[in-house]
Amino acid sequence: MNELDIKQLEDRVDDLIKAVDRLQEENKSLRQNQSSLEDERSQLMEKTELARSRVEAMISRLKAMENE
Repeated sequence: MNELDIKQLEDRVDDLIKAVDRLQEENKSLRQNQSSLEDERSQLMEKTELARSRVEAMISRLKAMENE
């Protein structure tokens, strides 16, 4: 291996290190986004369930009033 080959190899290794660093940061960001989205989904599911329960209770009261 001559010096040119070694320099090219060093440059390639440097490029790969930078790519790994960038991908690790991107992966971290994506995991944080996923966690946030999962939290938001959970909150929305709770709100949906609460709304469904309230609507069902209103329907039951309306039916009871209708039958009186």
